[in-house]
Amino acid sequence: MRTINKEQILAKIGRVVVLMGGASVEREISLLSGQAVMAGLQRLGIDAVAIDVGNDVIEQLQKSKPDLVFNLLHGKNGEDGVMQGLLEMMEIPYTGSGVLASALAMDKLKSKLIWRQCGLPTADYKLLGDDSDWQQITNEFGKVVVKPVSGGSSLGIAIVSDAESLQKEYEKAKEFDQHIMAEKCIEGPEYSTGVLGDELLPTILLETDRQFFDYEAKYIDEATRITCPVDIPQEQMNRLKTLVRQAYNSLGCTGLARVDFMQDQTGEFYLLELNTVPGMTSHSFVPTAAERMGISFDELLLRILDCELAN
Repeated sequence: MRTINKEQILAKIGRVVVLMGGASVEREISLLSGQAVMAGLQRLGIDAVAIDVGNDVIEQLQKSKPDLVFNLLHGKNGEDGVMQGLLEMMEIPYTGSGVLASALAMDKLKSKLIWRQCGLPTADYKLLGDDSDWQQITNEFGKVVVKPVSGGSSLGIAIVSDAESLQKEYEKAKEFDQHIMAEKCIEGPEYSTGVLGDELLPTILLETDRQFFDYEAKYIDEATRITCPVDIPQEQMNRLKTLVRQAYNSLGCTGLARVDFMQDQTGEFYLLELNTVPGMTSHSFVPTAAERMGISFDELLLRILDCELAN
């Protein structure tokens, strides 16, 4: 990755306000990400202020007078373009993708439609409704992944193989979002690659003894295994990197993001989703990948700030 100048970044950055918490179902993870980033910014000597976002967020922002907002709001109203739109209206620069890219990435159906239009591989899918033909879907897809169209942290996701279970998990998923989709289950290893502007972080392999990489596997299960660097032939790695860049660019993303994808038994890669506000705890995927290439958590924060200053 390119060389950065810590002193120059610190001299230019001014006051940074970290937005965290909020009211989405991902509040707990957002608080952990925000607290980790706040601690890192303070270690760097940056003038940083934390805001646990509530109904008074406009007043809090006006009071704090930020030169830059470091957005760590995961999920609804933080990752979907809503907060980005507010910050645009207030003329406050912020980390990560803009309004449109954030909204598209948060909506798994919209992002899949764009990727399909661009010729990028992603699993076959159907939008579910109360009148869906559950048996026909399981007949067509076999093993099915049920997931909320808008959401993160693997909340509301389940894998089923029969019509009765599909309908049951659809009802459960509606607790997290009003729009639910069914996706053909890709069986094989799951990977994740962080993107920071025009640079890629090392790809990581995610392994769990659970049925799939669910919320517990991501944040609770100590048996979860993260491998980095991954053992992938160079030709496949080149294809992987091209796919990650195409997925990021096709949605118009900027700054930090993370692309998740799977590889089937034939070696083909399939895009799962793109996260425009990836987790930033010390154990999250992006900081872990950075650490494996010798970039500390604090240096990663500097690189994120440097990327925003360059825009």
